Amino acid sequence: MKKNLSRMGLPVGFLVLILLLLVPTPPDLSTAGHRMLAILVFSVIIWMTEAVAYPVSSGIIMSLMAFLLGTAPNMVNPSKMLGTSGALKMALGGFSSTALALVGAALLIAAAMMKTGLDKRIALVVLSKIGAKTHHVLAGVICVGFVLSFFVPSTTARVSCMVPIVMGIIAVFGVPRKSKFAAIMLIAVAQADSIWNVGIKTAAAQNMVALGFIEKQLGTTISWLDWFIAAAPFAVIMSVLLYFVLLKLMPPEMEEIPGGREKIAQELSALGPMKTDEKKLLFISVVLLFFWATEKIVHPFDTSSTTIVAVTLMMMPGIGIMTWKEVQERINWGTLLLFGVGISLGSAILSTKAGEWIAHVIVQNFGLYDATATFIIAILALFLILIHLGFASATALSSAMIPICISVLQGASENITLNVVGMVMILQYTICFGFILPVNAPQNMIAYSTDTFEVKDFIKTGIPLTVLAYLTILLLTNTYWKWLGLVL
Repeated sequence: MKKNLSRMGLPVGFLVLILLLLVPTPPDLSTAGHRMLAILVFSVIIWMTEAVAYPVSSGIIMSLMAFLLGTAPNMVNPSKMLGTSGALKMALGGFSSTALALVGAALLIAAAMMKTGLDKRIALVVLSKIGAKTHHVLAGVICVGFVLSFFVPSTTARVSCMVPIVMGIIAVFGVPRKSKFAAIMLIAVAQADSIWNVGIKTAAAQNMVALGFIEKQLGTTISWLDWFIAAAPFAVIMSVLLYFVLLKLMPPEMEEIPGGREKIAQELSALGPMKTDEKKLLFISVVLLFFWATEKIVHPFDTSSTTIVAVTLMMMPGIGIMTWKEVQERINWGTLLLFGVGISLGSAILSTKAGEWIAHVIVQNFGLYDATATFIIAILALFLILIHLGFASATALSSAMIPICISVLQGASENITLNVVGMVMILQYTICFGFILPVNAPQNMIAYSTDTFEVKDFIKTGIPLTVLAYLTILLLTNTYWKWLGLVL
């Protein structure tokens, strides 16, 4: 079924693109805006069907923007064409974003963690403190997801670190691979990391997409600490709920695993004492975390700039812990390409007023001009959760949907008082959900590849988790986030 969708995705995408281009341009929408909407729908189709690899989709989208916008009237001077050169600048605009620099630097930090093994040591140290009772091990796995999210700014890297550790523990414990214990451990690895993608600004690339749009379109920079203060309570609540949902729906076959603590100690002992490179990386990471957390309080330096300094030190002769050749082998450059094009796509949707036009339609049809802030969040969050079912990349989803959310909120704010920046942040949290299907996030697929659980197991725990997350969003919107001034 998935292969059929992938095979049909590209021709269907181009067919829909052509049909949309043939539709007469609405009188209140520019030609460039009309064409950007067609490109957006095309992008959503090929991203949802995974018709081509994400880096290839980036090249297609840039090409479409260059030629379709290049032959459209200039937004500033409609008597002239924008030209392919001007349109290509728009298509490449996302690559000059500070958010892109932060994502690139984050990938380097994740590569350094994997190269030195510091991520594995952190995970094992946390697990060594929890004992061998199965519910303690589950709590430990969730806790490791929390701790690693501070130091490893890549969800895929964090899960890639945790999966072999948990699988090794399962094997040595003598627990069957298809047991409920094994299943909830691996599901917890994926879901806990998704939850803490919300809690920590630097934990996931999709957050950088939203922050890039907020900075460029709304002129506001959100510090690491501001994000943490707003989002961490949600992640803490959801971590606790994850623990109880898994124990309730998939209770482990045993209460305690014989020799569990000894096995973890053995794994930790096998690592030996901390190597020099690990110590260097830990020092750099802790100092960087300090700079992140004290941005705008102790110093004026933004997150992207301090992170670039940190990764530069990691590769400096005599100081560094890895060479550029080692970096090249460990970085998924396609992620950066998708990220840059995603920002360009969203920025073009906004600059051509296409987002404003969609927003006007949405606001009118849902009666959001007279709605409360809670109702607006409820509608948009539900929409994002449902559309995420068709996406395998939260970065792609954020690139496509956050510009539209910004336009909707700006349109609604003309009649009611809203904190547009704060509400965009809240909607970005829902883009991180991806709790229902293994294909909704790379971290889910890594856990699923262990063959410890079935898709139905993930869905069985993911649906109630998503419902609880949605209700928690609404609860905090009416309480904590309102008190912080994020809503009104």
